[in-house]
This record gives sequence, structure tokens and C-alpha cells, in this order.
Amino acid sequence: MFASEEWLQVESLDLEGQGVAHRADGKVVFIEGALPGEQVQVNVLRKKNQWEQGTLTALRRESSQRVRPGCPHFGLHAGACGGCKMQHLQPAAQIAAKQRVLEDNLLHLAKVVPQHILRPLQGPAWGYRHRARLSVRHVAKKGTVLVGFHERKSRYVADMTACPVLPPAIGALLPALRALVGAMRARDRLPQIEVAVGDDVRALVLRHLEPLGPDDRAQLRAFGAAHGVQWWLQPGGPDTAAPLDAGGAELNYRLPAFDLTLPFKPTEFTQVNMGINRVLVTQALRLLDAGPGERVIDWFCGLGNFTLAIARSAREVLGIEGSAALVQRARDNAARNGLTARTRFEASNLFELDATALAAWGSADRWLIDPPREGAFALVKALAERHAASACAPAAASGAAWSPPRRIVYVSCNPATLARDAGLLVHQAGYACVAAGVVDMFPHTAHVESLAVFDRAE
Repeated sequence: MFASEEWLQVESLDLEGQGVAHRADGKVVFIEGALPGEQVQVNVLRKKNQWEQGTLTALRRESSQRVRPGCPHFGLHAGACGGCKMQHLQPAAQIAAKQRVLEDNLLHLAKVVPQHILRPLQGPAWGYRHRARLSVRHVAKKGTVLVGFHERKSRYVADMTACPVLPPAIGALLPALRALVGAMRARDRLPQIEVAVGDDVRALVLRHLEPLGPDDRAQLRAFGAAHGVQWWLQPGGPDTAAPLDAGGAELNYRLPAFDLTLPFKPTEFTQVNMGINRVLVTQALRLLDAGPGERVIDWFCGLGNFTLAIARSAREVLGIEGSAALVQRARDNAARNGLTARTRFEASNLFELDATALAAWGSADRWLIDPPREGAFALVKALAERHAASACAPAAASGAAWSPPRRIVYVSCNPATLARDAGLLVHQAGYACVAAGVVDMFPHTAHVESLAVFDRAE
């Protein structure tokens, strides 16, 4: 660690929200807390042959987009919360930075330039986070309990008393949660509390490493009644989570534009930002543009977030997911919303898909792809292989009745894997990237959610 007296000109932000600058000798410097256009000095924490990484120590020219952070726990100081990385940057500028990350990844990793840049999808910058995993630590030496996110670049839990990115009713509960855990007999065996907020129910999932006694259970019940939260207990993996007491109201989120209600368990994957999810589903379906006579495949369908909305307009929707349990939950959601006749859900490992298996799922007019961070490499590779086979022997291509989709809408939570898959679609599978844009699912973080649209080239 050493302080550098050289003034550096910050040029851009990287994928982690760090400022990027170059020294006079050309070495790249990544700077926590620095913004494009600023002139800064740096305290270097890591030094390699080709790059350095450090934190801002002095600011000579400030960006016009720099703002006062909205959370007292945000910052570069020791103990600062690491949940957010960009609160010092004006929200509109955050979106512009994410748009640049998306375009740079598509251009430099895939040599793909979208024909049209979509308007960013955005919503409230505060109180948006309906899903969160809070760490819990009983610090016996200090006689306190910590509940919150980890400190910036640390395994320690930040000393937090509020969190403005959580829904207000949950963010304000941190002091009460600290007091609750501190009064419990099992306080040393409670590593995390998971937050899951539905449209009508607020759930807290307590991970516990040993069975809870009657006194601890009674304290949880009293806390839940006083603060209007529903407790779930999780003794093992996510599948072991169950309500503290039977008979509680179920969690659900609604998609009013499609007259849908989707129940979910607090440990099941749903989008963190419910408001943006509603906008995202509407935009994705507008771009998909499925007609009443068309068949659609929703790859990585989850609980049916997109599948059921598509079924309101398409003739048939096939939803495919890797987990049999999720597939059953999606079927239940289809039944609840009266869409069983127009939907079908199947379980399959989409990371091991090949060209033969792809054809076995049948042709579809349109695809929606919504993979995890790993992307959908096997799927688009199989599509590219079928395209190559048909180009070599159009008449004798295996599965002659099979045809590729005319349009693909790809929802991504990782611009790097989106770019990798886009490169395959454009350069090897016969598609053009007609549009792409960002979705501000996680304001104040460096996370880049995005949408891309691919049309079959004529």
C-alpha cells in the first residue's frame, strides 16, 4: 500500500463501478470512488505489472455528476457497507455508465453493434430491493449483534442501522433485528436472514445451524406480530425453508398488465426489483411480438414470470427449466391463472443441450431466453450448429421439419456472457442484433441487466 502523488485523469467506469485511469507510463489504474472526468490522487492497494488498484485520496476536479450518497453507511472508509458501489454518482449517469458497459461488451467481445439502442428501463432508486440476503454476526467481544451486508471488500458484516435500498418497512427494522438476535439463545448459530417481500406479505427467512428452542421461537413470534413480518426457518439448504407457524398468508407478486398472480416461496428465485420486473416483462413481450397463432419457447422459464404473460397472446408456450421443482411450481402457477391449456413446462439441463436435443423440442416462431449469469452458451451453440448443418445440406438437414425462430429476445444479467452468446447468434447462427438496452434492476450497484433482440437474417 502506498500513496501516489501523481494526478490521474479518470476516463471511464469499469464493470465493478471503479474509475479507470492511466499513468503517464500507460499503466492502468482502477480507482474506487472516482468518476469519469475527475482528476484524482490514489492510495494504491494492489500493484501488478500491467495494472494497479486503489482508492481515491484527493480530488482536484470533481465530476458534475457526483452527488451526496443517500445512505450514511456508504463510502470508502473502513467499515463502509459494500452493498452499493455507485451512490456517489447521479442515477441518470449510473444508467449511462451501464449502457456504455453493455455496448462495449457487445462491441469488443462479440464484434456486434445493435441496430437500435433501446431506451433504458428504470424506476425508483430507493426502496426497490424486495429480495436481499443479510448476514448476521454476534460480536461477543463488543457485546453487539450486526445485521446487514458485508463491508466493502471484506468478510466482516457492516455496522448498519438502516438501509435505504430495502423497502422502508424492512430497512428500518435493522436495529430491532439486532436486538432480537442478541436476546436469542442461539445467537451464535444464526448466520443470515433472507428478506423476501411480496405484494402483500413481508417474509424473513432465518438460517439456523441448530434447532431453535421454545423461547427463541416465542421471541420470533412476538417480533413478527409487532412488526408485521412472517418468519420462515431454514435449517439447511434453501429447500428446507418452512414457515415458523402454519397458516400464514402466501407470498406473491402480480403482473397487473397481464392479469397474473404468481405465488412464490421466499427462497425461490424472483426478481429483486418487483417494480422493474413488471416493466421488464411488458417491454420483453412488446419486443417479442408473439401473435395468437404462434408457438413460443421460454428457455430458463423459472416460475413462469415471462411464460404466463406470453400465454395471454400466443397460441402455445413451452417453458423449460433445469429444476423439476421449479417446473412443478410453474405448472401450479399456470393452473392458478387459468393458462394450463396454453402452456407446457418441462425440466431439462440447458447447460448440456446439443443440436439433436434442440430439435427434439420442436420448432417455435419466437424464443425468449432468460438465463442465469452463466448465459445460454449451450443453447445458442446448438442453434449455430443447426444453422451450419442446414447451410451445408439444406435439403438433407437432420430434422428437416425443424426451423429456427424468427425472433429471439434475450434477457441478461451479465453483459459478458450476453456478448459471448450474441457473437454466436450473429456470426454463426444467422441472426442480426436489431436492438439492445439496459434495465436498471439494481440502482446504485455496478450490476448490468439488459435486453437484446435478434432477428433471423433474410
